[in-house]
Amino acid sequence: MPRSPKPAPTGDTLPAVERNEYTVDELARVTDSTVRNIRAYQDRGLLAPPEKRGRVGVYDDTHASRLKLINHLLARGYTLANIQDLIKAIDEGHDLRSILGLENAIGSRWSHERPRQYSLVELARMFGVKGTPAALTRTVSKAIELGLLERDGLSFVARSPATLNAGATMAQAGIPLADLLDAVSVSRPHFNAIAKVLVDLVVRQLDRYEADALPPPADVPALVDAIWRVRPLGMVLVESEMNRALEEASGDYLGDRVAAIMESSRPVRAGKKKER
Repeated sequence: MPRSPKPAPTGDTLPAVERNEYTVDELARVTDSTVRNIRAYQDRGLLAPPEKRGRVGVYDDTHASRLKLINHLLARGYTLANIQDLIKAIDEGHDLRSILGLENAIGSRWSHERPRQYSLVELARMFGVKGTPAALTRTVSKAIELGLLERDGLSFVARSPATLNAGATMAQAGIPLADLLDAVSVSRPHFNAIAKVLVDLVVRQLDRYEADALPPPADVPALVDAIWRVRPLGMVLVESEMNRALEEASGDYLGDRVAAIMESSRPVRAGKKKER
């Protein structure tokens, strides 16, 4: 069963925020890493050990943020030895410690959803899929291509069960599953553009400083606080604008449809009188 998020540790100026918790498999999934890499990073001191609860190791967003930082530095050509030196400097209390608070505020997950595993039979039942196994396989492959599902052995994992449930409800209401997947494919670039704008709003808090330098340590607490406050406001903006756009689109469509119905139902007028 998913564990409920709990408030993250806060400083004197940091707002209370919810903290996601993960098993090692869940942490690997949400950070696009592997359990093997997570273990290796712990052995090298790059990643703090999890909190032990009985026999289960529990990770949180600080581990997820650190993993994303490691993956980002590796992608930029840094070696594990380079990263280890950086992490050591941070852990020894150098000014680079500031980057962890900033990285967590900027790079931590925006959603508290827990990934969930589904069998093929369960997915078919949820979406009311009928037809040949080949047709079902094509549908699942399209969902995997869009990132809505991931293969996990003979099962599938949805990072956003809420999205999957919404799609299932729409499919049960009669909307063809292929049309739903096409709608996701068409709208995805627009959502990516919106996300870029919102992330820019958050990261722009750093623009007052030099591009290759950390902010002065005295400025970091207020900067981190500002970023945490901007994040939920960005989600409010998205919801508000989406509601407005949906109302306008549905209103325009309804008006056009009603007008078409009225036009088609008007009685045919008798022929015009002949002009003299």
